[in-house]
Amino acid sequence: MSYAYTPGLSVASATTVRSVRRLPLVGEVVSEIGNRVQAEDIVAKTDLPGNVRILNVANLLSIEVAEINEYMLKKEGDLVTQNEIVAETKGLFGIFKSQAPCPTDGSIESISQITGQVLIRESSIPVVVKGYVDGTVVEVLPEEGVVVETYGTYIQGIFGVGGEAVGDLDVVVDNASSLLTPNLIDDSHRGKIVVGGSIVNLETMQLAIEKGVKGIVCGGISDKDLHDLLGYELGIAITGSEDIGVTLVITEGFGQIDMAQRTFDLLRQRQGMQTSINGATQIRAGV
Repeated sequence: MSYAYTPGLSVASATTVRSVRRLPLVGEVVSEIGNRVQAEDIVAKTDLPGNVRILNVANLLSIEVAEINEYMLKKEGDLVTQNEIVAETKGLFGIFKSQAPCPTDGSIESISQITGQVLIRESSIPVVVKGYVDGTVVEVLPEEGVVVETYGTYIQGIFGVGGEAVGDLDVVVDNASSLLTPNLIDDSHRGKIVVGGSIVNLETMQLAIEKGVKGIVCGGISDKDLHDLLGYELGIAITGSEDIGVTLVITEGFGQIDMAQRTFDLLRQRQGMQTSINGATQIRAGV
């Protein structure tokens, strides 16, 4: 096994990798110890509670707050759909009714005779955690997730944006100093992880997003192009949650910097192989 280090970052040609796959809150683990899983297999799942919407029924119907239950057409726990009438007055001779339409799909969480408001819980949001790498489940974290172990090449970048992505690796430049330019990206790169050399510019990244490229690995990027891609300035933060249409991993730093030869050679040797990348980076003051 051979390593190269760049500011504490490791590059390993062959090593055991353990990936912790954890839900954001308790849920159901659907894999067991010893199971073989693929990168796209679901290993755990849960439902995130939907947002709460407030419907001021007393105000809409011009009634006293204590009278709200007399006018409700739905009770606590009932399912409702957007624009469905959940409360209404009797009106005059059955007409000229005041109505309270539901603002969203969901369920009635509470009806308050103190405020005259109805709390509506939006539909829950399904959340799944996938294997991320092809490997074996070696540990189960009850109600949280699993640990997947695999053996392969492991390369750490110095910076990234965008979440997890899986695709076949395609090195599209000849050497570690080559620029990753728009003419090197085409429709054949849809769903792939594209590798460049010294720098990737904004035009190339925008084209990659348009062509459905899943990820870009390159030596450097200009801070202006990164700002223009994100639409804001990065400060002290943890990246990885950006929804920009592509995952970006920078191996060396900001500006035009040749990718480390060791890193480039390893990536070229893995041409065409399934690759998992993650742009999550913790940016700290002074780093």
